[in-house]
Amino acid sequence: MSEEASMRPRNSVLCTGFCQKVGVEYPIVQTGMGWVSGARLTAATSSAGGLGILAAATMTFDELVEAIDKVKERTDKPFGVNMRADQADAMQRIELMIERGIKVASFAGAPKRALIDRLKEEGIFTMPTIGMKRHAVKMQSWGVDAVIAQGHEGGGHTGPVPTSLLLPEAAAAVDIPVLGAGGFKNGRGLVAALAYGAQGIAMGTRFLLTKESHVPDHIKQQYLDAGVRDTVVSKSIDGHPQRVIQTALIKRMEKQSGLRRLIGALKNAAGFKKITGAGAFEVLREAMAMKKTQDLTLPQLMMAANAPMLTRASMVDGNQASGILPTGQVTGEIDELPTVEQLLNRIIDEAEETLARLQVR
Repeated sequence: MSEEASMRPRNSVLCTGFCQKVGVEYPIVQTGMGWVSGARLTAATSSAGGLGILAAATMTFDELVEAIDKVKERTDKPFGVNMRADQADAMQRIELMIERGIKVASFAGAPKRALIDRLKEEGIFTMPTIGMKRHAVKMQSWGVDAVIAQGHEGGGHTGPVPTSLLLPEAAAAVDIPVLGAGGFKNGRGLVAALAYGAQGIAMGTRFLLTKESHVPDHIKQQYLDAGVRDTVVSKSIDGHPQRVIQTALIKRMEKQSGLRRLIGALKNAAGFKKITGAGAFEVLREAMAMKKTQDLTLPQLMMAANAPMLTRASMVDGNQASGILPTGQVTGEIDELPTVEQLLNRIIDEAEETLARLQVR
């Protein structure tokens, strides 16, 4: 971050309790997007004053070690690691986070009590994503430090309640910090989230569409070209509602029979195992862990491997024809690729201007 930006005056309303607890300058979180939120994007976000989060769910353990070290080489600011709650080696990853002094642990769903307890023992700020008010209440009772309330507008796996309804009711139901996700891209949105009772915002798509994002340029262009009506929430990918850009592949998958989708999922499951380097025993152990936590059938377990592989095809390999494009609806309102520092400075400037216009002191 430039010296000028770091010394810029800031409305005290923007210095929320979340900022103070996590040790960041701005109440803005870059979410842990699989295959997208690597060391460069995470470090850039934290360096610019927000909270960057590494996407560990699609990394092997060794890749996570390397990514953490890379972030630490690039910034001395706090950052987080996002995990899947059902990963077979989740506790091993938590021990790594403790060893490396990671500030924040985030989860796409509800982590097990044992994981929360271990994180709390070491003072690691624990922050799962929720999609219903009752989930926020449950997570608070289990001892988490904050929740990200993601509304229906959000990208990837998403719930049925829009942000404008979920965020205020979740914030009113718990005493821990609540961050809003789903539909945020600018300073006006940040102020709106604060008005709803949130202590900040979390963004995925807006950070995907920055210069530091590793996503291939021609894939980013697909996002920039999409309109607000060009996304769809589909269950054809892995059996759970997931918001993606409507592409020819998604249209074909929507028309396929369950058997054909399962055959494709089996192929992707084999590919995912090969990429992650997991042995047969490790894969079986992880599948059993998923079955215990999610009560999935064998076909559903295989379908669960569909999403990461189809996402990897586009986000890493740049193959849009055989990959999916997870996104929030907000992609339809984004038309340029700033640097992360430009983005955060712009959001804070606009938030300050909005607060001034509303005469908030």
